[in-house]
Amino acid sequence: MMRRSLIAFALSAACAAPVQAANLGDILNQLNNNPDLVNAIGGTVKNLTNANRTIGPQEEQEIGNGLASNMLGAAPLVNDSNLQRYVNDVGVWVASQSGATGINWRFGVIDTNTINSFAMPGGVVFITKGLLAQLHSEAELACVLGHESTHVLRHHHIRAIQSAAGKDALSNALQGVVAYKGNQQAQQIGANLASGFSEVYVRGLDKSDEFEADINGMVLCARAGYNPYALPAVLQTLDALNPQDSNLQMMFSTHPSPRARLDKIDQVVGDRLEPWASGTENTLRFGAATARYTTPAR
Repeated sequence: MMRRSLIAFALSAACAAPVQAANLGDILNQLNNNPDLVNAIGGTVKNLTNANRTIGPQEEQEIGNGLASNMLGAAPLVNDSNLQRYVNDVGVWVASQSGATGINWRFGVIDTNTINSFAMPGGVVFITKGLLAQLHSEAELACVLGHESTHVLRHHHIRAIQSAAGKDALSNALQGVVAYKGNQQAQQIGANLASGFSEVYVRGLDKSDEFEADINGMVLCARAGYNPYALPAVLQTLDALNPQDSNLQMMFSTHPSPRARLDKIDQVVGDRLEPWASGTENTLRFGAATARYTTPAR
């Protein structure tokens, strides 16, 4: 049934959403200059103690902006406007293939050699410079962003925060709010407010969520006109890397192994997306935007 649903999804007509320019740097400014927004996030954190209630889109975006602020405090955006614009354009195009409305998609590259990517509730997605360096084509980039977009679309992190396992994260998040309110240094927002939620990222999502993100990410990639088998290619690259590399430790501790993910893709997707395998692999704009950060195409 799952496979039929996925293929039906892939076969349905693609729909495009307006492309929005990235403006991730404004997130920090919004938080640092807007006490009301800080209070709104704090209130959201408190209300999340009602673990089973529905979290609305505005609340998701507030939580996601807090997390993004925290992450940008640790690793800023790569100072390359052309790269950021390009990655945002690709990401918004892929995410729009879901047909979901009302999500403020923003994609960017953060300046760290750690090999990973992150999705925040509400539509902020970061790929690290370290993971970008492992990619060889626009299709690979598109599939990685499709994977992360699925975490947003399926509310994976909100569900994790609301789960029993997320209770400790909630407690720490509340402490973060208290710490912020007792400290007038606005620059502490990112470090304190979202610290509890960040535990979810350190601990990782359920394996089933990661498998779902892989498969649905391939479908989004296919609908966007790319070869969806670029995602298995990325996983093969990661599988060939030295697992002792410190830049890989977080990804390997928070995700199923690349081999397990490849096996699941083979089991669920197999050759069913072959009609879309002739989709776009690479583009001139990928080389123009990422040449400083990536390896030559294989």
